[in-house]
Amino acid sequence: MHPTDRLQGETPERLAERFGAALTLPEARRIIAHVVQRGGDSLLGVQQLRTTARKVVEAELPVGQVTVVERRASQEDPFVKFAIALPDGAVVETVRIPLERAGRYVVCVSSQVGCAMGCAFCATGMMGLSRNLEAWEIVEQVRLVATELRASGEGRVHGVVFQGMGEPLHNLDNVLQAIEMISNPCGLAVDARNVTVCTVGIVPGIERLASMRTRIRLGISITSAQTALRRSLVPMEGRYPIAEVVAAAKRFHERSGRLVMFAYALMGGVNTTDAEADALAELLKQMPARLSLIDWNPVAGLPYRPPTAEERDRFHDRLAGMGVPVIRRYSGGKDIGAACGQLATESKRKTRPRHGHPATGMGPDSGGAGPGISSDPE
Repeated sequence: MHPTDRLQGETPERLAERFGAALTLPEARRIIAHVVQRGGDSLLGVQQLRTTARKVVEAELPVGQVTVVERRASQEDPFVKFAIALPDGAVVETVRIPLERAGRYVVCVSSQVGCAMGCAFCATGMMGLSRNLEAWEIVEQVRLVATELRASGEGRVHGVVFQGMGEPLHNLDNVLQAIEMISNPCGLAVDARNVTVCTVGIVPGIERLASMRTRIRLGISITSAQTALRRSLVPMEGRYPIAEVVAAAKRFHERSGRLVMFAYALMGGVNTTDAEADALAELLKQMPARLSLIDWNPVAGLPYRPPTAEERDRFHDRLAGMGVPVIRRYSGGKDIGAACGQLATESKRKTRPRHGHPATGMGPDSGGAGPGISSDPE
């Protein structure tokens, strides 16, 4: 048994294939439904499961255990943030996001403990990267929220967005495996079309998704359409320039038929100029897309500010005037540190020197996967 293997990371089909004649596919389906849908912490309650099959599975694949160590509900809006302790003591954060239609929720999940992208404006990057999450640890984040919603009668999980801690495309194997379970009818039964994977722009990962002709959605954090500014805010720009990222996103759209969701975090005095709006419109004219503008959310220790209403409106109207399909997105949970760009376990935050941006004195050293993707799946 691999030390990271747990039942929550296996689809019924993979489980049955793994154990061969010792476990039938119907038995595998009952096991996964018992553990993932109903939250069973052992296999003793699985109906119509042979004792020999139960014992062989138990010997190789235990039920993974995580613990909610903190639950914080926003006093401003119906957002809830969970701090979840993993078996090795690492803690990740997960957010329950309400949709406009009552009773429907999206779960914003983490894919890594920390993040290595180094974005200058994001709290997660202040942690550094500790490790990738296993597929089952991602699944458990969604399962815990789904279980709470079911118990309270508040509703159900309608969608999942990989926009929490970490860069999903740097852990793509485990992310894709988790999505299989999240969307499996015997798992959490979330329609894959309502799953969004967000990235700062890891081109090989985007190309891989495009080659799969997947049903999931792709979200990309732009931050700036101007090379020098974006590189100071998103160091990965030096490896994957935004023009190459958009070209890869276009191929994803062409092969999947899915509209790519572009996000733009507005930082007052940094990326809200007319020149930036013009560059952004030029960048996005190559493909059908939807652009979401979201105010940068304050993070202690970072020298940025949200835009003023005048900056925001001018930027939005200039883009709209050039024909860009642009909307403004609300980011809730600010009072509990659950808003886009704010996720980071306090004990793991690091203070890093910031080398000043030539125009702003703001620097390029840490961050996470990127804010602003719509939380309202189609």
